[in-house]
Amino acid sequence: MELRQLEYFQMASRLKNITRAAQRLRVSQPNITVAIKKLETELDVQLFDRSQKQLTLTPEGKVFLKRIEIALRNIEDAILEVNDYKQLQKGTIKIGIPPMMGAYLFPKVFSGFRHLHPNLDVLLYEEGSLTIREKLESDELDFGIILVPALTPNLNVLRMSRNQLMVCVAQDSPLAKKSKIKPEDIAASDLIMMKEGSYLREVVQNKLSALEISPRTVLESGQIVTIKGLVAHKVGIAFLLDFICLHSTDIKSIPFYEPIFVDIGLAWKKEKYVSKAAQAFIDFCKQPL
Repeated sequence: MELRQLEYFQMASRLKNITRAAQRLRVSQPNITVAIKKLETELDVQLFDRSQKQLTLTPEGKVFLKRIEIALRNIEDAILEVNDYKQLQKGTIKIGIPPMMGAYLFPKVFSGFRHLHPNLDVLLYEEGSLTIREKLESDELDFGIILVPALTPNLNVLRMSRNQLMVCVAQDSPLAKKSKIKPEDIAASDLIMMKEGSYLREVVQNKLSALEISPRTVLESGQIVTIKGLVAHKVGIAFLLDFICLHSTDIKSIPFYEPIFVDIGLAWKKEKYVSKAAQAFIDFCKQPL
């Protein structure tokens, strides 16, 4: 039994598709297929039910996956521990960050950390907070700087700041004259929303549902610059964090009549080995933003 066979089986199980597993691992599809067949022969069990359109684990396959994921994680942790002896001379940190914070918050974090640790590589992935949480739990990311939900049972969270969710309107909109935005103002407006996978979108949708109002969503985007441009041209209004439109001349941000606050925090998977490079990033993020 080879380590490569276990890695191929794990990826095929996660993605439920051999072709996508081959693409993710950057090997040919026959390599994955042959490795899994050899594994099944050696174990004398069938790991996948191939009668369905989607690759599905058999009961034996589920048991085997659970065990080998622990083994592979232990191997990965062992390698990280050995690399720690390099005293931060080399290392890579993979960080997920929502688009809303990518342009406004992360440059400050990155530049400060880079100044202290020039030999460490930081790889940035822009995703919604909900997607980042999934990738943290599947070990595809080391950290996520996310909007923190109330419950994070599988994640450690270091809260970095508390921010208010504001209603952003065009500077020459009638709403710009208001000191607070009421539910009836939202109900009568067209709304520009973040794309699916955004925790901020989930917060807004839950708030609107609780108020029993359903404004018309005219556009969804994951690009903050696009959303701001549309708001400025009076296409619709948008819920954005307070720092997004702080110095905008063509957009005014107004608090909701019941203030909505969210926490921004650094998240990483519980029970995952924390390398010295990762610990250095955690320590850096403990400083005020």
